[in-house]
Amino acid sequence: MPIKMIKINRAPVMTLWATVVAERQGHSPETALTLGRAVAGLNAQSKARRLGLVEERPQEGEQKKPARKPKTVTVLGRSVPVVTTKDGLRAAIGGEAIKPEAVKRYLASKFGEDLPLVRAAMEALAKAYSPDELADQAYGLYEQFRPAVPEGERGWGAAGSLDIARIRRLARRARN
Repeated sequence: MPIKMIKINRAPVMTLWATVVAERQGHSPETALTLGRAVAGLNAQSKARRLGLVEERPQEGEQKKPARKPKTVTVLGRSVPVVTTKDGLRAAIGGEAIKPEAVKRYLASKFGEDLPLVRAAMEALAKAYSPDELADQAYGLYEQFRPAVPEGERGWGAAGSLDIARIRRLARRARN
């Protein structure tokens, strides 16, 4: 069966990849979903600032230092703030825990019927590396298969082609 190309924005691809990586690193599926969403959101914020699409917020007087440093988890080289909830560890935005169910709905809406196929390819790639190797190489791997979009503002929010066969080739190459 030929592998089709999927037309999709980079954000859901990064969300799914970071989720798969977090699971490979030992996080529960629910925690991993929230970490994946947070990584994609933090990267989008950084890119928006770099492109000048959003302005840095000016500091108002002296900011109060938090009573203690927030707990973080590193995924795809990105330090993600986390909180402990009654359901376990969750990535947090502005101190609020991300809901795994919302991330599931987001991924399902973006990938549609292709979600199981893409997830399986990403899982095979993640399993081709030890958790420690994957922690070091996950973002570089993402750069090798992410959808190509135009540079700069033209690429902001643009869909590109995700090549599932490329993800599978990366996994085979890593296993050899």
